[in-house]
Order: sequence, then structure tokens, then C-alpha cells
Amino acid sequence: MKEQIEKFQNIEKSLSESKGKLELFALFLREDSPDKWDLLISADWARANKKSSIQDIIEEVRKELSEQEMLMLSRIIILDKNDAALKALRQAARVEHGLTEISDSNFFGLNIKHAYLITSQKEGHDKANSADAKSRAAD
Repeated sequence: MKEQIEKFQNIEKSLSESKGKLELFALFLREDSPDKWDLLISADWARANKKSSIQDIIEEVRKELSEQEMLMLSRIIILDKNDAALKALRQAARVEHGLTEISDSNFFGLNIKHAYLITSQKEGHDKANSADAKSRAAD
């Protein structure tokens, strides 16, 4: 799985560079979905046009993963900004372009066997970055 996680880190980095900042990019293995991972994403650009964004994400995934590795994905979920799951995840861990693992947990009523958080920004982080950028631009 280590090799596949590195590929997902590449996907996350590519999406972040080409589309914009991500609030969340994570893989979840639900207890009721053996060997099938959910890819959870939250970003302003992804919510703006979910259908188009999912196509863009699939395109990036296809660039990195083999057909066999593609079978490990169950679904791609774009979370709304006010989603309780997103808020819980953003409070659970803070990581950007890295890796945090979570095992045997319960998020928003789903039993999660294993999770990899590649990017998970705490709420308010976006605003802080935006304020920093505006401040630097004014200098």
C-alpha cells in the first residue's frame, strides 16, 4: 500500500498546484467496504463544479494509478464546506502535502478501519493564508 499512497500524494500535489488549495485530501477504508477505498476531497474549486471536478480528479488518478490500482477506489467524494465530516477531520489532524494515518476510528457515524490524510487543514487556515498573501502583496 505504501507505493499506492505515494502515488496519491503525487495526485494531491498535482491537483493542488493545477487547481488550487485543498482543505482535505484523504483516503478512507470503511469497515463495511473491504479493500475499497473512498477518496475524500474538499476544496473551493472542487465544490464550484462537482461534476467537472470529479472528471479532473479521475484524470489525475488515471495518470498515476495502474488499472489494477484503480480497482481499489470505491468512490470519490467532494465534501461541502459545512459538512460535519469535514469539520471533524480538520480538527483531528493538520497536515499539508504529508501523511497522517488513523486506524480504527469512528467519523460521522462511519466505522473507519484505516485512513490516510494527505492534506487536512484546520478551519480558519485558509483565511490566515489569504490574509498573509494580501499582506505580502501590499508590501
